Amino acid sequence: MEVRALTKNVRISPEKARHLSRLVQGKPVVEALAILDLSPRKAAELLGRTLRSAVANAENNFELDRKDLRVKSAVVDPGPMIKRFRPKARGSAGRIRKRTSHLEIVLADI
Repeated sequence: MEVRALTKNVRISPEKARHLSRLVQGKPVVEALAILDLSPRKAAELLGRTLRSAVANAENNFELDRKDLRVKSAVVDPGPMIKRFRPKARGSAGRIRKRTSHLEIVLADI
């Protein structure tokens, strides 16, 4: 049985969020939550929220036990970019790309 949770349009760049998503892949849910709770990064809070949502989906919708779940995959995909411009020398403009991410966590029972 696979359970998934998806968080879209999160204001963090995908490159920064992928560091933590690689850490939790393949780990049991209890251990993955401990890793995310102890990490001081912004991505840890966002991934932890998505992981808790996936666990709640598994417990409420499929009546699975939290101790029997494992993180099958944690994927961070790029979302839409918010584009801004900053004035530069001689009347030109520099592009600023504010990146967003889509976070997806898939859980599987052991």
